[in-house]
Amino acid sequence: MKKFTVNENSTLKDFTDATYPQGSFAYNALIKKGDIRVNGVKQRANCAVSAGDEVVYYTTPAQEAKPSHTLVYEDENVYIADKLSGVSSEALFCELKEKGCLPVHRLDRNTCGLIVLAKSEAAQTELLTAFKERAVEKVYLCLAKNAFKAESGVLTAYASKNADSGTVRVYDKPAEGRVKMVTEYELQKTYGDYAFVKVTLHTGKTHQIRAHLAHIGCPVLGDTKYGDFTLNKKYGLTRQVLIAHRLLFNLNGDLSYLNGKIFTSGFSAESF
Repeated sequence: MKKFTVNENSTLKDFTDATYPQGSFAYNALIKKGDIRVNGVKQRANCAVSAGDEVVYYTTPAQEAKPSHTLVYEDENVYIADKLSGVSSEALFCELKEKGCLPVHRLDRNTCGLIVLAKSEAAQTELLTAFKERAVEKVYLCLAKNAFKAESGVLTAYASKNADSGTVRVYDKPAEGRVKMVTEYELQKTYGDYAFVKVTLHTGKTHQIRAHLAHIGCPVLGDTKYGDFTLNKKYGLTRQVLIAHRLLFNLNGDLSYLNGKIFTSGFSAESF
């Protein structure tokens, strides 16, 4: 059993995702059994919650023990986690706040892999600047529909975000309100109708890999927003097979001792 107090108006689902990773994992099962209570009342559907409400999760020991991440690297300045698919970045941040960690960047909930947190405000400032200025090399691995016209390439496109739907639309030409994104890919292996792909980000935009690969007809397998639903159904995938695989820093400040270290996720395509 875990107990939390709501800090601001939200919904039960959003509050859970942002607060309690294990409750987020088990949310559907908990709701079905009435094992989430708001101010003592069992909830069997998503509902509004208000600041000051008490939310109690009657999770089982097995549910409570399910990890949100594994530790890849930690020192007095930096904490690098290998996040599991299904865990929201916000819930991970909330959990690791107890360790004195501060957020630097995020991953989509259903993307697994490396996520960096800072352990001081000074480290957070330096890391935020590094990510903004592209001083961190980010390499991803994914499975994608095998409709690639070449074995490798550097793709340039322009994206606009729909705030209401939370999705990104991709265009070939620039226009007002569109942001440039550059995505490099390299096929590692093909398996008939899908391929194992390495992707390097040269910009860091919302849903960049998922939206950009879908734009060229090669969506990430398992993606329920941008994906090929027939292919997803064929392979029984409901989460995108996308891994934040490797990080390499190129820093100039106090954290420059991290330069040259390669941090690698323990997840692989076989993890799905």
